[in-house]
Amino acid sequence: MQTDKTLTIAALQLPTLGMQATKLEFYLRTAHSRGVKVVLLGEYVLNHFFKELPNLTMNMVKKQSDKHIELLKNFALKYQMVFVAPIILVKDEKYIKTIVKINEKSIAYYEQQILMPYKHWNEKKMFANKIKKLEAPLIFKVEGFKIMVMGGFELHFDYFWQEVIRNKIDLVLLPTASTFDSHNRWREIIKTKAFLHGCYILRANRLGEFKEKEIKWKFYGDSMLVEPTGEIYMMLEDKESMLIETISKNVIKEHRESWAFEDELTQRRNI
Repeated sequence: MQTDKTLTIAALQLPTLGMQATKLEFYLRTAHSRGVKVVLLGEYVLNHFFKELPNLTMNMVKKQSDKHIELLKNFALKYQMVFVAPIILVKDEKYIKTIVKINEKSIAYYEQQILMPYKHWNEKKMFANKIKKLEAPLIFKVEGFKIMVMGGFELHFDYFWQEVIRNKIDLVLLPTASTFDSHNRWREIIKTKAFLHGCYILRANRLGEFKEKEIKWKFYGDSMLVEPTGEIYMMLEDKESMLIETISKNVIKEHRESWAFEDELTQRRNI
């Protein structure tokens, strides 16, 4: 019998971090002691929530991003981990919403391709991300597992899930900043996508509050790991915490063989 390949991963559930590394290193020491190889942070953890940006100078935002990138580079080298975290870059006096992937040898950025365009939540207006033909999100390998990074809002678009199938992705990393009463919707979508695409999904949702006029935006956590079976394997509640779990190649293989969704599509492609 073939030996099962496994990978230990973590999601950090935090509010916006300050410039100090103390809190982050506290969690990373624990993660390292448990063999974690990939760490995911939620949206607007390394930076302030986008509605707070007009109250900050662009130089302050840039310093915050630069500081956290340098910290993660140092932690990646120290703990031999891969970090994936949304971060705001400043280019030509404009904000770009990206997700950074940092390991001990390199750094790569994924510029989120579809941003929320709604009146109450208009990231599309705030950020200068280019509107262009869609491309595959950031994909990389860790210890034999194929991993894809997807912006939280991009979860809703089939194009990105077609890339999951095409690239035989084992794990989708989903950083979010979900609020209001969207708990159940997010849970059900993530569970369904994991089941239909035969992959694990690790979601890291931020904590904290933002008050706008009389409306309080409460970021509720609910960070979770969902199995290819569509079952929630582990979920955090609404407190600052860290999720650490181990994923299995055999679980992915068994699910894909049992349901054979991809096999049926492949047969029809070859006709």
